[in-house]
Amino acid sequence: MHIGLKILALALLGLSACGGPPAQPEAPAAFTVTAPNFGESHPVDWNGNPPSSHPVHGIDISVWQGEVDWRRARANGVNFAFLKATEGGDHIDPAFLQNWRAAQAAGVPRGAYHFFYHCRPAAEQARWYIAHVPRSAQALPPVLDMEWTPRSPTCRDKRPGTTVRSEARIFLDAVQRAYGKRPILYTTVDFYTENELWKLSGTDFWLRSVAAHPSDSFPGQHWLFWQYSGTGQVPGIGTATDLNVFAGSAAAYTDWLP
Repeated sequence: MHIGLKILALALLGLSACGGPPAQPEAPAAFTVTAPNFGESHPVDWNGNPPSSHPVHGIDISVWQGEVDWRRARANGVNFAFLKATEGGDHIDPAFLQNWRAAQAAGVPRGAYHFFYHCRPAAEQARWYIAHVPRSAQALPPVLDMEWTPRSPTCRDKRPGTTVRSEARIFLDAVQRAYGKRPILYTTVDFYTENELWKLSGTDFWLRSVAAHPSDSFPGQHWLFWQYSGTGQVPGIGTATDLNVFAGSAAAYTDWLP
């Protein structure tokens, strides 16, 4: 036999004896949206436009929710979770990394949010967030939480809307460069209105509106997520929990996921 053919035959024989080439890793299973099995301590009359009309529900949490049974929460309709990660320029939520890892292990798409201090430079806060939130291709986009902080011992001041929008843009641009994903801006009705946040073009909004649909509270504003409750009851979580919905269909959500 020609030596080249002999070597090829021996190689093929070796593969056959070992059961053939190594199996290729399987692609991860597609995400399936689960219907919510949530309760509500303070039900609201949504005037014909309830959160239940949106199929994709999820939560946002911090250390105040205590230890979460993530697998139970996922089985009961938690299709996404935003986890508090950082605050200002010197605080890390004590439960962040535990929740970050446990949510992923339970198959819950998760992202991290930063609570903004208006008395600290935005660039400094962006560096703090980037230093403590892992980069992950599977993570949801970063979130900037902007609202007034009247109970803060150090950051109660209200800046002009032009300054607020400028600081928001600095933070959003910095984390987009760092993570390669367009961030989301969470805000409340009063903060949005007083600072004319609709002027922040190209922004994906996550809007808090616990007494009316965002189309009523934020007329004309496109939104990606809607926080509709701060008193939700979720199996697997022992305290009141913020409840949220995604703006689109289940198919749109799975297409949007990283």
